Amino acid sequence: MRITKSSSKQSILERGRPVEIMINQNKVTAFEGELVSTVLHEEGITTFNRKHKTANSSGIYCGMGICYECLVTINGVPNVRACQTPVENMMVIETGDGKKS
Repeated sequence: MRITKSSSKQSILERGRPVEIMINQNKVTAFEGELVSTVLHEEGITTFNRKHKTANSSGIYCGMGICYECLVTINGVPNVRACQTPVENMMVIETGDGKKS
């Protein structure tokens, strides 16, 4: 669940403007500055792709772009690292699974 407001015990929450994106053909609201992996995780999607040889699930692992476990298709371009890609308005994201996991 995304934090939506600040409390007296935390600093002022500053968030980018809301943007509309599509994830597996579902419209989702995200915020500028969020990474694709963050939005997928917040939407309950933990399987980003499937391994070619074993069909085992693949998702966020290192979170810094080294392991390539978080590959998704963005705007028709396959094999984009979700953990390194900020969301953009009208972005279309497809996971290898096409559903929540």
